[in-house]
Amino acid sequence: MMQKRFLKTLCLFSALTLGACDTNVRDQLGLTKESPDEFAVITRAPLEIPPSLALPPPTPGMPRPQETAAINQAKNAVLGNSNQTQTSKSTSAAESILLNKTGADAADPAIRAKVNTETKEMADRNKPVAQKLMNIGGAKDAPSATVVDAKKELERLQKNAAEGKSATDGDTPMIDE
Repeated sequence: MMQKRFLKTLCLFSALTLGACDTNVRDQLGLTKESPDEFAVITRAPLEIPPSLALPPPTPGMPRPQETAAINQAKNAVLGNSNQTQTSKSTSAAESILLNKTGADAADPAIRAKVNTETKEMADRNKPVAQKLMNIGGAKDAPSATVVDAKKELERLQKNAAEGKSATDGDTPMIDE
C-alpha cells in the first residue's frame, strides 16, 4: 500500500517538474508545437503539359525548370518583377481605349516623388517652435497642419457673399510660420 502511494507521488512529482522544464527539454521530448516558418514557405509553380508528350526522364535532385529560386522571388516581391513590367507595356486594344478615356495613360510617373517632397516640406514648415529651435518636443508622426488667417478669411467670405459666389471659391489665406 505504501509502495503504490509512493509510486503515485513520484509520478505526480515527475509530471509537475517535467512540465516546468526549459523549452530545450520540451523540444527534445517532442512536447512543443512546431509551426512552419512563414517566411520560408514558397509557392510551387503550376504543373504544365509539355508541347510534345515525349517527356524527358526526371533527374533526381534537380530543381523544377519553371520555378524560380526563393531569393529571386524575394527580389521580385521587393524590387518588382522585370518580366511583369515588360508584359504590362503590351496592352490589348480594349485596355488602351480604357486607359485613354480615363486619362491613366497620361499620368505622371513621378507623382509619388512629388507627393513625398511636398509632404516633407509641409511637415518641416509646420513644426512647433521648440522643435525648430532645439529639436525637442512634438510628436514625430504628428500630421502637419496649416493655420488659417481668420481676419483675411472673414473678408474673403464676406466678399464672396456680396458677389454671390460660393464660400469655397478662392484660396483660403494661411499664416506662414
